[in-house]
Amino acid sequence: MRYFRRSFVLPAMSLALLLSFLTAPAAVAADTKPVSVKMVVVANFENGKDFGDKPGEYQLWVEREHLTETLTVRGATGMIRRNDQGLYGLLLENLYAFVLDPRFDFSQTYWLFTGISGADPEVASVGSAAWARWVVNGDELREIDDRDIPAGWPYGLFAIGSMQPNTLPTDANSFGSVESAEELGMAYPLNQGLARWAFDLTKNVDIPDTPALKQQRAAWKGFPNAQRPPFVLMGETLGSVRYWHGPRRTQWARDWVKLWTKGKGVFAMTNMESQSAARQMQTFAKLKFVDLQRVMVLRTASNPSGPPPGVDALATIGDEAPGQLAAYEANYRVGVPVVHEILGKWSKYATAIPNAAE
Repeated sequence: MRYFRRSFVLPAMSLALLLSFLTAPAAVAADTKPVSVKMVVVANFENGKDFGDKPGEYQLWVEREHLTETLTVRGATGMIRRNDQGLYGLLLENLYAFVLDPRFDFSQTYWLFTGISGADPEVASVGSAAWARWVVNGDELREIDDRDIPAGWPYGLFAIGSMQPNTLPTDANSFGSVESAEELGMAYPLNQGLARWAFDLTKNVDIPDTPALKQQRAAWKGFPNAQRPPFVLMGETLGSVRYWHGPRRTQWARDWVKLWTKGKGVFAMTNMESQSAARQMQTFAKLKFVDLQRVMVLRTASNPSGPPPGVDALATIGDEAPGQLAAYEANYRVGVPVVHEILGKWSKYATAIPNAAE
């Protein structure tokens, strides 16, 4: 649904730790001009090797985009890859090391964060791909056991600084170092014009369907979007290190996304690392390493976020077959037109960020 046991969720790094990297001995001569990086694809995990064996989120990008050149980056757990068109690829666990390497300039870099997810069956089917306008953090919250909640509450999850579900914080003492709920970093807004542009470019991409997916979809009676063949949509990604599953938690996710996007966002995909990636990029943007206006998030559905009608949640939790391979394929097929468009017209997009009007 979100990631395998081999995947890696990197905790947020403090500014102090970042600065310790910056004050370390430089890995490049002072008079050497950094390489301007055009575009980076970031995946979350890989199965075994990153080419030639069972694919994970990264392998199709490596093989099909010929990311054959490897780079050793100080502090990275593996190689950074690139091709001769200017596309770089890496796993999320190596993001910090890559961005902090003084050999590279990321001031004009476009970022495509990809990965598999659980999909809300009200909005998407397995194999579908969603371009996000927000990444919402589902980790920091208050929790009361659902067996102990007051009458009328839908669940025992609610915002820190609030006293009931579906209300924004009002207790200023809970804000920590920030002044308002808006600054808490629970919803990370992306460049919506760029997200809409990516959607418009890819909305008619053919995502392969399979007999196994068709058979799985048949169980979702009463959920028309869950019964559709895989398609491209716009919808938000919710990141939480808790691997939750079921209709009640899916309703919480819908409500949580609406709460923190002030009713504008639509919950589509749930995973376990997008909130960490968004926080990392926000930190880098504050330090002037990256441009947040050039960040895109594409998540694809490996399974629904709950069981089909009449089925127990325990019978389906963690069941990502046959959706995993479909989601890997959708990640690449929907993401790659955006990559090729930007790299193929770099003289245009280097300075003019694509934008689609609402």
